[in-house]
Amino acid sequence: MKNPKWWLFSFCYFLSCYLFAQTSPSSVLYHDLLRFQETKRILYVAAHPDDENTRLIAYMANAEHADIAYLSLTRGDGGQNLIGKELGIELGLIRTHELLKARETDGGRQFFSRALDFGFSKNPDETFNNWDREKLLSDVIWIVRNFQPDIIINRFNTIPGTTHGHHTSSAMLSVEAFTKAADPNIFPEQLQHTRPWQAKRIFWNAYSWGGQYEPKEGKLYHNFPVGDFNPLLGTTYSQIAADSRTMHKSQGFGSTSQIGQGIDFIEMIEGSTFEKSPFEGIDSRWGMLANGKEVEAAIEKALQHFDFVRPENNIHQLLEIHRLLSEEKLEDQWFLDKKAHLDQLILDVLGIKSEFIIRKEIGYPGERINVEMVFNNPSSFPLTLTSFKGKLFNQEIQAVAANNRPVGKSFEINVPKDFPVSQPFWLVDPIKNSLFGIEDPSLIGPPINGSTISGTVYLQTNGQELSLTLPLKYKYNDQVDGEINQPFTLVPEVNLSLDKSNLFIIPGADDVLRVQVSFRDRILEGEIGIEGIGKHQFEILDEQVDERRNRIDYRIRFLDADREKTEVMVVFETQDGRKFHQDTKRIIYKHIPNLTYFTNTSLNLVKMDIETNRLKVGYIPGAGDDVPSVLRSLGYQVSILDDADLRKSRLQDFHTIIVGIRAFNVNQSLANNVEELMEYVKDGGNLIVQYNTSSPLLTRELGPFPFSISRDRVTVEESPVKADFSHSILSTPNQIELRDFEGWVQERGLYFTSNWDAQYTTPLIMQDPGEEATAGALLHAKYGKGTYTYSGISWFRQLPAGVPGAIKIFVNLIEQGRER
Repeated sequence: MKNPKWWLFSFCYFLSCYLFAQTSPSSVLYHDLLRFQETKRILYVAAHPDDENTRLIAYMANAEHADIAYLSLTRGDGGQNLIGKELGIELGLIRTHELLKARETDGGRQFFSRALDFGFSKNPDETFNNWDREKLLSDVIWIVRNFQPDIIINRFNTIPGTTHGHHTSSAMLSVEAFTKAADPNIFPEQLQHTRPWQAKRIFWNAYSWGGQYEPKEGKLYHNFPVGDFNPLLGTTYSQIAADSRTMHKSQGFGSTSQIGQGIDFIEMIEGSTFEKSPFEGIDSRWGMLANGKEVEAAIEKALQHFDFVRPENNIHQLLEIHRLLSEEKLEDQWFLDKKAHLDQLILDVLGIKSEFIIRKEIGYPGERINVEMVFNNPSSFPLTLTSFKGKLFNQEIQAVAANNRPVGKSFEINVPKDFPVSQPFWLVDPIKNSLFGIEDPSLIGPPINGSTISGTVYLQTNGQELSLTLPLKYKYNDQVDGEINQPFTLVPEVNLSLDKSNLFIIPGADDVLRVQVSFRDRILEGEIGIEGIGKHQFEILDEQVDERRNRIDYRIRFLDADREKTEVMVVFETQDGRKFHQDTKRIIYKHIPNLTYFTNTSLNLVKMDIETNRLKVGYIPGAGDDVPSVLRSLGYQVSILDDADLRKSRLQDFHTIIVGIRAFNVNQSLANNVEELMEYVKDGGNLIVQYNTSSPLLTRELGPFPFSISRDRVTVEESPVKADFSHSILSTPNQIELRDFEGWVQERGLYFTSNWDAQYTTPLIMQDPGEEATAGALLHAKYGKGTYTYSGISWFRQLPAGVPGAIKIFVNLIEQGRER
C-alpha cells in the first residue's frame, strides 16, 4: 500500500536535521527522544514560502513534539527577489531551499504541490483560472493520504477578497480535501499506493492584521503559548520561529524575536468537537502495534533513566526499543519513519560522525569518480560495519568501529552514461497551465531530489541491524569559513551556453548569437544546429576550437524568422547520435547549498518593425533584473552605474538613465542622490524609474513632482488596456497599437502610483476584470528641458520574456527627448 519512492524523498529531508546535527548535546538528545515518543501528526497548509506561521510550527514540533509538515502549494516562483536578480524558476529554487533551512531550524517537514506561483492573484476565481483545480485537489488529497495528519491547520481562511487569491485557494483546497481524502471514490487511482484517510479536525490559524486575534462568539478555538521557553533547547519558541523566518532572506524577512509571552489561535472549521485540546480523541499510534504497550513502556523507561552525563549509557534501552519495533511488520508510513528516527537516535547518543565524500563538486555521466566513506564511533560501545551499498556500488566492510578510531573505505564508482543529471525533478518536463509537468505521483509532495549519489551504511550490534544513509558530498576547507560541504552534482558531458536569450532581427540590433560548447573530458566530434527555423534562415559565421579548454566557440547570424516571435533551440549532436541542448546554471548564496539546474538552450527570435537608435544608456541597479542584457541585444550602449557615478557630471554622459526595480527600496546611495538625478532631467536628460514597493522606501522624493506608491496592481496579463495613442510615449518614435498589449506574461504591473501631481500625464488605463480602472501604471512629465517617467509596469518580466509589444513601448521610453 505504501509508496516507498515518495516517502524516500520526504524522509531524506526529515532526517537531514539529524544527519547534520550529529554529536548533539544530551538535552537535545532527550528532546529528540520525546519527539520519538509522540506520534501525533499535523499538516499546516498555505500557498507560498514564507506564508507559514513559524511560531506555531516551532511550538508544535518542540513543545507538543508533534510531527508537523508545512504544505506550500507553490515554490514562490512568482515573487520578487531582494538579494539578487534571480526570478521565476530560479527564485523558486532559492525559496525552496530557504524553506528547507527554515524547517531545519524549527523542526518541521516540508511538502509542495505541483503549482507554479504565477504572481499575485486577487481572488480564488482568478487563481483557478490559471491552476487546474482538480489536479491541485488531487495533490492535496495525495499528501493528506500519505502523511496521515491527525489535524490540519490552514494559514488562511476561505473568505475571498481578504488576502492573496493563492492564499484563499490553499484554504479552499485543504477544506475540500479534509473530507474527500477519506472517500475511496475520490481519485481511486491513488489507492494503488496509499489509502483513504480522515483527519480528526481542520482549523485555520486565526489572526488579525495589526493586532491580537479576538475569538468570535460561537466559534470553537484553542490557543497555544508560542512565546514559552524550552529548557532542553535553551531558547523560546519565539526565538526558534524568528531564526526560522530569517531563512527567507530573498524576501527580506529577517526577524527579531518577540520577548515575553505570545499567543497563537486556531479556530475550528470542521471535525469532531473538543473541550480542552484540539488533540482530544487522538490515540497514540503505538497502540496499533501488537506489542504497543511494551514499546510505550520501554520508551517511558528510557526517558525516566536517561543519562545526561554519559549519553552512550542510554544505548541499551534504545536497543531494546529497536528490538521491539523489529518484531512488527507494519508498513504504515508513520511506523517506518519512527524506525528510521530511532536508528538515527541510537547513532546520535553514541556521538557517531559519518560522511561520504568526494574531492570535487561536479561530475558527469560516464565518468569514473573516486570517493571515500568515513565512519567514526567515539564511544566504547562497538558497532560492526558490514557493508556500504548504493545504486552504483556494493562495498563489503566487516570492521568494528569503537573508541574514536575511524573506519574508512575508499573506492571508485563508474557512473553510467545514461545516469540522470542533477536536474530538480519539477523542472524536468515543461510547465503546463501554471502547473509543473509532474505526472509521477511519487513526486507530488517531496521538496527536492534525493542525493545525486548516496550510500547506506549497514551496521550490526547485539544481533540487531541499523542503517544510516549518507549523501555524497564535496568537502573542502575555506580559509574564511572553514569546513564547507556541498552536494555532489552531475552535469551533462556537453554543455551549451548562449550569450543572449533574446535576439532581435531589427536594424541596428546585434543579430549574432555566440554559442560556447564545452566538453567535460575531451572535445567530441559533432556539429551544431538550430531547431525551429529553416537552414536558410541562419548561417554559421565561424567556429573556434580551443583544445586547451575543451571547448568550441561558434558565431551564428540569424537572417530571418517566420513570425514576430519564434522560439528556437541550439543543439550539438555528436557522431554517435547523442543530442545535447542544455546549459548548466548555478545559484550560489551562503545561506543555502549551491544550486544547479539546467535550461534548454533555446532563445526567442523577435522580428519587429521598430526604430531604435544606438543611444548611450546608464542603468542604476536595484534589487536585480535582466533588463540591461535585453537592451544591449537591441543595440543600446548600456553602462551599469555604481555609487560613484550618481553625480550630474557623470549622468550627463547618457541620453537615458534607467533605475532598476525596487532601487529606492534597497539602494541608499541612489536615495541620497535624487537631487542629482532631477538636475540631470532638468538639464535635458531622460529618466525612467521602474517600480518600487510602498514600504520601506529610502526616500519619498522619487520624481520632480509628488506622487504616492499604492498597492494597486493589475494581475491578469491579458486584461484590457485603454491608451492615448497620440501621447509621445505611445507614438514616438514607434506608433503603439492595441495589439502591442497582447502576449504579455504573468501580469501587467504592480505597486502602481496614486495621488499624482497634475503635471504628470497618464497615457495608460489598466484594470483587472470586475475592478475599477487605474491610470497609475505609468506617469510621464516634462521637467525643465528633460523628461521623466515612473512606471509600475512589469518591464522586468516582459522584456526578458521577449514580449514584442512591451519591448516596443520600452524603446519609446528610452528614445524620449532624443532631439537633445
